[in-house]
Amino acid sequence: MSNRRIFTEEFKAGAVQLVVSSGRSIKDVASELGIKEGTLGAWVRTWKAEHPDAGVDEPGPVEWAKYKALQAENAALKRENEFLGKASAFFGRAEAPVEDLSAFIEQEKAVFPITWMCTKLGVSRASYYRWAKPAGLTPTAIRHSELRAEVAQEFEKSNQMAGRDQLTTLLNQRGVKVSTGTVGSIMNELGVRARRMRAWKNTTVSDPSARTEHIKNHMLDSHGKRDFTATVPGTRLVGDITYLKTGSGWLYLATVIDLATRMVVGWSMDSNMRTPLVINALAMARDHGRLHPEGAIFHSDRGSQYTSEQFQAWCAGNKITQYMGLTGVCWDNAVAENFFSHLKTEMYHHYDFKNHLSARTAVMEYIEGWYNRRRPHSNNQGLSPANALTAYQQQYGLAAA
Repeated sequence: MSNRRIFTEEFKAGAVQLVVSSGRSIKDVASELGIKEGTLGAWVRTWKAEHPDAGVDEPGPVEWAKYKALQAENAALKRENEFLGKASAFFGRAEAPVEDLSAFIEQEKAVFPITWMCTKLGVSRASYYRWAKPAGLTPTAIRHSELRAEVAQEFEKSNQMAGRDQLTTLLNQRGVKVSTGTVGSIMNELGVRARRMRAWKNTTVSDPSARTEHIKNHMLDSHGKRDFTATVPGTRLVGDITYLKTGSGWLYLATVIDLATRMVVGWSMDSNMRTPLVINALAMARDHGRLHPEGAIFHSDRGSQYTSEQFQAWCAGNKITQYMGLTGVCWDNAVAENFFSHLKTEMYHHYDFKNHLSARTAVMEYIEGWYNRRRPHSNNQGLSPANALTAYQQQYGLAAA
């Protein structure tokens, strides 16, 4: 694979939109997307030069980002109002005894965080813990309290998408040694669970007239059984298309996934699902240096986009060998469909996107900021796809792309 990444215009536009819509620094967004700060800064400067009136006549931050921030703010206000209502008896007194305040904190600790209540009531944590257990907390209790804070922090950092197993992996990778059972127990104590929803829509529309008899099955092992694995990045890929509902009509997403690392190495979104959509996704993988220089095998279903003469010609011109699954055999493309399931259940279906722009920005951040770079993957022994690629490059002395 090439060490030089040539970013597609779609990727650049999405990266710039993340900066201008989220209010985060260029440094933070660049780190999240795995690109150089100077590169992203140049894209942002170019965009601002071309859009000098942005922010005056145009809308502010993308709707989904605003929505998330407002959700968090409203939840915090609701929690604070509920707490202040319960604690109102203490605010009419000149100085409530620490014992009374500590007893109230003890009573409400299953509902509100202890540290947060101490701050609101002006009670030091040390005073509360001395009251709660005069002899002092045991090492086990202290350790459990610290783990609660770590689990809560990592859960929020994942935008509430990481479940028990993923949180355990992420914490251990950070050096916080903890078991899956302990994380599960703490999540129950905190009353949190990963966001999950079900959704399914078939997008495969076949073209009976397409000529595909020359396309052979290249996804078989030596025993003739299906084999959707790879040991060398960039050699074996899978792709598919899914629908994403928005307030301004359907948005179509095409992806390309590397079977060696399970990284989404190429993606493209458009208001239609014609052939250029899937070509652009593969072109991103090529331009970002994610295809093996000696060629790659690409698997897809028999949708009309993939069987078209235009797509077949593009693949032939870029050293890509096609393989298509059997009609009606859904598990032939299970890897691609599994990614779509994660995208929708962990993120997409928890928001109402008013237009294509807000949806595109959210999908890009999910792919590049969470799925590729942070989300643990069982295929990689718990490493994220990006970390799995880095580990491969380090093992074989290759320069990181």
